[in-house]
Order: sequence, then structure tokens, then C-alpha cells
Amino acid sequence: MSRSFDDLVTEAAAAPVDGWEFSWLDGRATEQRPSWGYQRQLARRLSGVSAAVDLHTGGGEVLAGVEKLAEFTTFPPTMAATESWPPNAARATALLHRRGVVVVTVPDRPPLPFGDEAFDLVSSRHPLATWWDEIARVLRPGGHYFAQQIGPATMLELTEFFLGPMPGKGAQYEPEAVRAEAAAAGMEVLDLRLERLRAEFFDVGAVIYFLRKVIWTVPDFAVEDHRDRLREMHERIESQGCFVAHATRVLVEARKP
Repeated sequence: MSRSFDDLVTEAAAAPVDGWEFSWLDGRATEQRPSWGYQRQLARRLSGVSAAVDLHTGGGEVLAGVEKLAEFTTFPPTMAATESWPPNAARATALLHRRGVVVVTVPDRPPLPFGDEAFDLVSSRHPLATWWDEIARVLRPGGHYFAQQIGPATMLELTEFFLGPMPGKGAQYEPEAVRAEAAAAGMEVLDLRLERLRAEFFDVGAVIYFLRKVIWTVPDFAVEDHRDRLREMHERIESQGCFVAHATRVLVEARKP
């Protein structure tokens, strides 16, 4: 028997959204994973450098998870992570400090709180903005930036359902725009790939949870402000079985000459 709209809304509106893991959505939503296996590649790179920093680390889940992978040997002797949202920074600190990773709480803007040429590797998974000049500054010559970034028009179907047509959404995340920004900062792009990935939401509560957590999808989303559209989405999912959207992801690796 399907649950009522009000029950689904109440539950999802109260669910905690700190950290950057999505187990609350198990059985309620699915999303394809990119083919390149970012976490495995990150594990290999971390094992081969002496100093690294993970930017926008969220709750530290991705960085902590590399320890479980066969590709991983050890964290570098100098290992740091940054996060700007206090609840995530606290979560990351609890998760990563015991692994020898120092978590630094930073403003959500440059500069980075590190000296010039401090790191061999700068990594990031799903940064909202890529501070190329700062990345180039803190990398040693020959150092690498390795990231999985959100791509153009990611989850566009969700955004447009609530906000209407959004032509050109996320154009700054197009691979060629990424390449141009990297080059302007003096970085050499070694790898740049884009994939479009199917996502399915099986109840309106899953949609609410996702929008509360992935806040750039529908900026300033609030349940009460969008209740009528949420009810329409509930009815659509009830009749069609799911709401389908598509995430886009960009893998980028760049080197400082």
C-alpha cells in the first residue's frame, strides 16, 4: 500500500541532511555511477604522493572510504581536507582525524589557507566552484589536480519541474569551459570526460530529501514554498512509478607544469 503524500513530506522534511552520503535514499532512489571509478583512482593517487589536500570534502565519506579499497596503501604523511559548512566540517573531523587527516574549516571563497607549493595532489569530488588560480598556487610544480565535478545541466529535469525552463543551466561546467579555465590558471589538462547518468526517484520523499541535501538543484528550495508542485510530483510518481532525471559528471585531471 502506498504511503500518503503528507506522511512522505513530513518524514523527508525532518530527515537530517548533514554529511555527504545518501543511504537514506536506499530503496527510494537510484543513480547510475560514472564508469571511471573516481574513488578507486583517487586511492591510487593518494598512495603515491607525500602531501595532498581534499577540497570541499563534505562529511569526509569519500576520503575515508578509500581505506577500504585494494588500490589504497596509505594516506600521505601530510594529508588535509577542507570544508565550509560547519555541520559537515564537524562530521568530517570526527571521521578523518583518527585517520591522520587534518580537517580545516574554510570560508566558501578563496583564498585557500595553505602556503604556495604545499601539495603534490589536490582532489575534490563535486565542488560547486573550482578555484583554479588557488589550486595552481598550492600545487608544487608537476603536481596534479584530480576531481569529479558536476556537469552541465545536471538534474535539469528536477530543476525545471520546480522552476520552469532553464536554458543554458550549468554552462560553466561544460568540459571546454573547464579546459579554458584551467589553461588560464597555467594548468595543463591531461584528462577530461563527461558522462550523463540516469537517476530515478520512487517517492516524493526521496525528491524532497535530495533537494534539501543537493541544494544547488533547486536554489532556496523549501517544502512549503513548493508544496503544490510536490503534490503534482507525488501524483506523477504514483501513476508512472518514478520520476526520471539525469545527472552529469565531469572527470578532470590537470597538471601544474
